[in-house]
Amino acid sequence: MPPESKTGNAGAQSHYKALERLYSSAPINQTFKSTLEIVERGRSKLTFTVDRSVFHAAGAAHGTIYFKMLDDAAFYAANTLATDRFLLTTSFNLHFTKPVREGTVIAEGRWVSGKRRVFVAESRLIDEQGDEIGRGTGTFMRSRIALSGLPGYAPDG
Repeated sequence: MPPESKTGNAGAQSHYKALERLYSSAPINQTFKSTLEIVERGRSKLTFTVDRSVFHAAGAAHGTIYFKMLDDAAFYAANTLATDRFLLTTSFNLHFTKPVREGTVIAEGRWVSGKRRVFVAESRLIDEQGDEIGRGTGTFMRSRIALSGLPGYAPDG
């Protein structure tokens, strides 16, 4: 099945915009400054600003920020395929390949498999120099939480 682009299917477009609004409404994203773009069906792109507030004692970003970036990118890539329910992360594996200090980091998410109850997606982090600094794979399960009932998710708003 071909991906639906940002200029394709109006229903998909509405869902993608609603997911972007849902992401920006989450209180955690006031702590971790970031923005979400749904690129197309099964693909997401997050832009994060990493600063000293997320450093560990050795002067680089703590692993929690890697997890946050990787999980969010994979999660939203998978949730493009679930138009009625919020997905939940059930497992996530990550690999750190390079420390990140201050700057902009791009998290790219890509849906891999699953369409009904369980979804698999992967993600990678790219620093300002274009180097991969981490990658991860997650498993996400359809929850009982309706997207339409969540503050911030408004398909046509």
